[in-house]
Amino acid sequence: MQTDAVVLRDPGRISLECLALDAPTATDAVVAIRWSGISTGTERLLWSGRMPSFPGMGYPLVPGYESVGEVVEAGVASGVRVGQTVFVPGARCFGPVRGLFGGAASHLVSAGERLVPIDDAWGERGTLIALAATARHALAGIDLRQPLLVIGHGVLGRLVARIAQALGGTPQVWETNPVRRASEGPYPVLAPDDDARRDYATILDVSGDSTILDTGIARLAPGGEVVLAGFYEDRLGFAFAPAFLREARIRVAAQWRPEDLAATLALIAEERLCLDDLVTHRRPAADAPDAYRTAFGDAGCLKMILDWRAA
Repeated sequence: MQTDAVVLRDPGRISLECLALDAPTATDAVVAIRWSGISTGTERLLWSGRMPSFPGMGYPLVPGYESVGEVVEAGVASGVRVGQTVFVPGARCFGPVRGLFGGAASHLVSAGERLVPIDDAWGERGTLIALAATARHALAGIDLRQPLLVIGHGVLGRLVARIAQALGGTPQVWETNPVRRASEGPYPVLAPDDDARRDYATILDVSGDSTILDTGIARLAPGGEVVLAGFYEDRLGFAFAPAFLREARIRVAAQWRPEDLAATLALIAEERLCLDDLVTHRRPAADAPDAYRTAFGDAGCLKMILDWRAA
């Protein structure tokens, strides 16, 4: 079995290639992908060659961890059935070509236990589930009754703000890029210099700015916490005295866990979390090289979707 897949042969060198798929086992399913999303965080670092050392890192690789498709073959022990619409958080099924994260392909072989059945009506919006679960994971344990600042107004920042509101919070959002500051959402979005507040209980950064700690700590209330939920290519550091005076805490939020996904799916099903207006750009999978350049270079592109249905 073969598949068309996005392949990064080297940094900046991307193409659509035909690859052989690993043979599925009884616990696997074959999924025909309809849509996959392009991450402007981790995938940008892979594309630019600036990704820090990471398990499984190396080229050539198939990127992508935001895919939605239909099960077309199901092993007897896979736990899924033919015809189901599923979310696929990436795959490793391309033989010698690394799957990091392995979701940008027309067909994937995946362990059935990794597949998440979703409502077919969600369409391309289903690709946002991983980011939404990541946003929920970053918010876990935060007292949303206290002042919350979210730094960054890309897709992840918008999902953090929407979930915080769904859970009863009143987030303030910062964004330095005026293109992304424009918003008609129910929460305020400001340039940092336009916000005089210095008593945030939590500052949650999704900007990926490695210089963010000094900025965030200066705006914390005593005993406040900075949550790092972006992906940072450079070393992070901070001035000790301001952090000492505030007894600041610093926490890293990594990838989502099954309980985050379950909670996120419940918010969507209860219509408390809306995924509308986050996908801004779409391209046929055949245009993948241009699509990746647009996703990484156009500030107005929140989420680029590759359409695999004609592949």
